[in-house]
Amino acid sequence: MTPGDARSAPKVLLHDHLDGGLRPQTIVELADDIGYGDLPYGAAAPLGAWFRESADSGSLPRYLATFEHTLAVMQTPEGIRRVARECVEDLAEDGVIYAESRYAPEQHLTRGLSLEAVVEAVNAGFREGEALVAERGGRIRVMVLLTAMRQAAMSTEIARLAVRYRDEGVAGFDIAGAEAGYPPTRHLDAFEYLRRENAHFTIHAGEGFGLPSIWEAIQWCGADRLGHGVRIVDDITIQGQPFGSWLHAHQTDARALVDLDLADVRLGRLAAYVRDMRIPLEMCPSSNLQTSAAVSIALHPITLLKRLRFRVTLNTDNRLMSGTSLSREATLLADEAGWTLADLRWVTINAMKSAFIAFDERLALIDDVIKPGYLELGYAGEPVS
Repeated sequence: MTPGDARSAPKVLLHDHLDGGLRPQTIVELADDIGYGDLPYGAAAPLGAWFRESADSGSLPRYLATFEHTLAVMQTPEGIRRVARECVEDLAEDGVIYAESRYAPEQHLTRGLSLEAVVEAVNAGFREGEALVAERGGRIRVMVLLTAMRQAAMSTEIARLAVRYRDEGVAGFDIAGAEAGYPPTRHLDAFEYLRRENAHFTIHAGEGFGLPSIWEAIQWCGADRLGHGVRIVDDITIQGQPFGSWLHAHQTDARALVDLDLADVRLGRLAAYVRDMRIPLEMCPSSNLQTSAAVSIALHPITLLKRLRFRVTLNTDNRLMSGTSLSREATLLADEAGWTLADLRWVTINAMKSAFIAFDERLALIDDVIKPGYLELGYAGEPVS
């Protein structure tokens, strides 16, 4: 898989934060429009570099500070709408044909907007972006996931908002924020409401905290998908050792996961359940390196989980902070973990099958867009499970 293949291939993105994907130039211009003077740099190039360096710093406070600036310029209808429109254009330029973009409406209220006004501004921006892409001969569909912050107390209100707007571009619900100390069961009322309303939801789990977070998200809250879920490997042993211990002993071997004999791998009860139930994992390799949830791209658990046939999907998380795109994530895995075009096709179809839109719409995108797209690149494919 060449970088050109990765970019040309039709791709599906399920885990991408709207406030983590702004263009640096847009941040500069919106800050000037609203009189926001706290940006660390007033020009796009050094500002973009600052975002990436801050995210790579290993300092959680510095990483979180980056979002203060993106959120600051997303407090007006005009700013929000522009960011949403440009998000669609950027994803389409990268070969994404379907995406679910998430954001927390409660974080966009400092200049007097209502929750409803925030949702409507984002939706309008997405529709404008889709129309612009279509005018240029492209094709993309972008849906919304409304996020509640797990350290706050607005989850039920945001869940009701997701249900209210589910016929107007909102595909589902999510919770995000620090996992440690804020278990998903704190928001059980929201999840019970969503289930009564037959609504879809994903939960950030198994990134900053381990198996208890994943177990609660699935067994108590009923999550349809897991945001990240990378720590599910804590319930896997290799050659009789916990995954972490085995990885530590092989961390200098870039091909350790590629060459591993799967007969040496054993799944614990939770890991087996996640695989058996085909619970999708929204995995974000570059972001996981920045948050220390993985040690390298070559040894990222996504490669092992793919080989074990978990329902893994490939995602970006925060394109600005990670300086990444979905094609870049695929290229990194090709270069460092031996991924092929077949692997990219596999995770793409996994993602489309796991999307929060109707079954017939998912099937149409798989049969009419994704499979023909890979045929054009010379790969017919194999069955996907």
